[in-house]
Amino acid sequence: MRHTHEVPLTTAQPKLWTPKRVLITSDALWEEYGRQIVARVQALGIEIDELKNNKITGLRGKTIAETYRNAKSTLAVVAARPGQMKLQPIPPSADYQFHLAQGCPAHCQYCYLAGSLPGLPITRVYANLDEILENTKKYRKEGKATSFEASCYTDPLSLEHLTGALSKTIAFFGQQKGAMLRWVSKFDNVDGLLTIAHGGNTRTRISLNPESIVKTFEGGAAGLHQRLQALRKLALPVTHGGGGYPVGVVMAPLMPVDNWEALYEQLFMQIASYLDFGPDLTFEFITHRFTDTSREILEGWYPNTSLDLDVDTRAVKITKFGSKKYVYHKEVMVKMKSFFYQKAAEYFPNAKVLYWT
Repeated sequence: MRHTHEVPLTTAQPKLWTPKRVLITSDALWEEYGRQIVARVQALGIEIDELKNNKITGLRGKTIAETYRNAKSTLAVVAARPGQMKLQPIPPSADYQFHLAQGCPAHCQYCYLAGSLPGLPITRVYANLDEILENTKKYRKEGKATSFEASCYTDPLSLEHLTGALSKTIAFFGQQKGAMLRWVSKFDNVDGLLTIAHGGNTRTRISLNPESIVKTFEGGAAGLHQRLQALRKLALPVTHGGGGYPVGVVMAPLMPVDNWEALYEQLFMQIASYLDFGPDLTFEFITHRFTDTSREILEGWYPNTSLDLDVDTRAVKITKFGSKKYVYHKEVMVKMKSFFYQKAAEYFPNAKVLYWT
């Protein structure tokens, strides 16, 4: 790996989301952890509306834009339903997915949750966290390490200052044998995670893209250098003030924008400058794709977006569930895959590329 000057750790204020409205359902209030979230949110000076039932209403506006703003600025504390305890496989990311929350406060114009989650883009956090964590024990594979992805439907770090759920989850997995927690984030609020006894059972990943893409398409998230700083803090040994975690870089969504090879090469160089000490590192490469449903939703949320959603420039891929998605043509994918695998090997010969999709 190419070594550069050591990057000093900073104490800059992290990117934190402050919801304009916080709701808690009656079921969530029965949960001890739900009441802990209430106390945590109130300590931040945010008022909470206690609902008499479990229905969340009153968020629809007169326009799509108004409805979007209302929903994206609202946090709801709810109880996960029994059906959500039936965990689903999530290849190639992990053996199973489970959920600490649903929804995300960021404003990424390519949002993968558009079309994946029903209803309004409200952020829901789950008050029955103890039950959710205990439920993962049922899915352990005998004689084999079992991996669990906690960020399919949310960015758990973006909510950590409001809920503390990620810290609690990392500590839980730190006490388990044969289970690995995986999560990914576009935020940088990691200082509270650095002293948790994780036992090497959590791989913390940061989602990265070139700075121009971050600034153009990833509104509300932490900046590129803030995320790189967070990645460094998580990966540094405890003896050097870090968390000593196994870490990962999720490059997503990869897009062949103008001058993309130079932009992404610069990104590899930036990652190398922050990870110049040879941590336990993995890469995941995910190209941009969309469906007819997500395209319609995203164009409603972001009518002035410059994101390429032109179906005429894409190939159609049929998923195993029979649905249709739009991906890059084969020749583009082959060229991109070759580039990213080559650069990963060049800059990080000891890192492992987990998958390309």
